[in-house]
Amino acid sequence: MTGFGIDNLPYGVFSLGDNTFGGDRRRIGVAHGDDVLDVSAMAQDTPFAPLLDAPVLNPLLAAGRATWTAVRAAVRQWADDPAAVRYPRADLTLHLPFEVGDYVDFYSSEHHATNVGKIFRPDGNALTPNWKHLPIGYHGRSGSVVVSGTPIVRPQGQRKGPQDPAPVFGPSVRLDIEAEVGFVVGAGSELGSTIDVADFAEHVFGVFLLNDWSSRDLQAWEYVPLGPFLGKSFATSISPWIVPLDALQAARVAPPARDPEPLPYLRDVEDWGLDLELEVRLNGHVVTRPPFASMYWTAAQQLAHMTVNGAPTRPGDIFASGTVSGPERDQFGSLLELSWGGSQPITLPDGSVRTFLEDGDEVTISATAPGPDGTRIAFGEVTGRIGPARSSGA
Repeated sequence: MTGFGIDNLPYGVFSLGDNTFGGDRRRIGVAHGDDVLDVSAMAQDTPFAPLLDAPVLNPLLAAGRATWTAVRAAVRQWADDPAAVRYPRADLTLHLPFEVGDYVDFYSSEHHATNVGKIFRPDGNALTPNWKHLPIGYHGRSGSVVVSGTPIVRPQGQRKGPQDPAPVFGPSVRLDIEAEVGFVVGAGSELGSTIDVADFAEHVFGVFLLNDWSSRDLQAWEYVPLGPFLGKSFATSISPWIVPLDALQAARVAPPARDPEPLPYLRDVEDWGLDLELEVRLNGHVVTRPPFASMYWTAAQQLAHMTVNGAPTRPGDIFASGTVSGPERDQFGSLLELSWGGSQPITLPDGSVRTFLEDGDEVTISATAPGPDGTRIAFGEVTGRIGPARSSGA
């Protein structure tokens, strides 16, 4: 089973990657089994042609909930058509599926936030005073969002360890991963307006996997007093397949109990916790399996908070869950946690030892969720390999 059955049908953008006429043209496809259905071709002579005969998903994203539902119904019919245009998925080149607008990254796992607090504030409160009152987030750099498989260049910058007399410049020595889940906005909202938690499904098109690569040493030196900057902005990898929100109805669960109760604009109207099971592999070895169902703040609450001040949204905006971590060590979603700040190195099955990432390391995040009638919905993978820092002349 591929997890790309008729109840999933995730959207992506592909090219044939050969020298035939039009082989490098980007077109919209839907993963079905081991194949990709060319919906650009199937949509010709239909009302959906202007939306699907495009090199990115943004026209479809902008069309809104009613059109998403109608297109999905058409895609299900095309997937069962023996004459449908399809290609083996393994033979295709996959691309960034949409033009990314704005990017917001949240910090919404209580387990992750508690672990980080214990690592950096062992004698203080693990959670900051505001953490259980609002979804904490920051604006990331959309221009460095890349599709799975894009090589990741080790970032450089200033760093200063606790015992260093002065900062130094050089490649990051504490390069980390963050296993996250991303959400892409379809129908946008105007400047000065807000999106209520009840309207989440009217604005969010789908879900994907995200690796928020993080330089912990650059981050530690720069983040006081303003927050993440160069330690995060060098690269963010996303999976090439966007699972429609409609495919995840069987995966919806109640979020954890909140104490204290959130302010009215953040209170749950529907259950938008999602029972996703993530898996992180380092050089082919499984190192953790974070459970997304344990996330304290849901995507609906994140979107409501992101717009409560009147900030607009537009098709292609993305926001990420923040690192997904569970209560057990084999459920932690970052090397920072798995190695407990570098003090407890992890040993891989091949005998190699890691605290943080080394050049040549490859990280792959995958996930599945419950589908109808006992099926599983797959999200594909987001993969990145670390390459050495480039010379800066500094």
